[in-house]
Amino acid sequence: MHDTWFVIPLFNEEQVIAEVVRDVLATCPNVVCVDDGSSDGSAAAAHAAGAVVVRHPVNLGQGAALQTGFAYALSRPDMRWVVTFDADGQHQVSDVVAMLKKARAEDLDVVFGSRFLDKRTEAGALKRLVLRMAVAYTNLTTRTKLTDAHNGLRLISRDVVSRLSITQNRMAHASELVAQIGGLGIRYGESPVHVLYTDYSRAKGQSLWNAVNILVELILR
Repeated sequence: MHDTWFVIPLFNEEQVIAEVVRDVLATCPNVVCVDDGSSDGSAAAAHAAGAVVVRHPVNLGQGAALQTGFAYALSRPDMRWVVTFDADGQHQVSDVVAMLKKARAEDLDVVFGSRFLDKRTEAGALKRLVLRMAVAYTNLTTRTKLTDAHNGLRLISRDVVSRLSITQNRMAHASELVAQIGGLGIRYGESPVHVLYTDYSRAKGQSLWNAVNILVELILR
């Protein structure tokens, strides 16, 4: 995976980011964490674990952090793929390996992770319903056909990354990213992924209320 860069938006994840970085580095040597104005020791922990760290002086939101990470990855001439990866430990590196294999085998430009293509992810029935409503709305408005449009785990080719421009910084950035990819007319697919919800990740915002926020922002944007 020497041609692949993991881009990890980072905001106040001091408790877990070192373990997340070390887990990625066991498989892929390229990790950039974009510290988005954290008030704790997240940046230092990520750096000590072996990641490249780029910092925002103030909190700008996850969309801006991804855009900064994309710019850094594009500055690396040997980069072929970017992986967007959450900092709270809910994503699995083994899923990324499968996504990369799928992209190369099927000549895809983008592979979206989907927590709804197998039964590994344990999400409540109501949360699943709200997220599926958000997916239906996104598919209707973005020329895409996905089963999980708001999963932060994605594999994106260099060409596509260079053509993206994220302007939405809250939850709506995920829908904006899907809309831009849908408008490019490129080849994309989905791959099953395991989103591991822990007490820590739920406390950081992976609650039912977070899913409702996604749906509300989609409708009001």
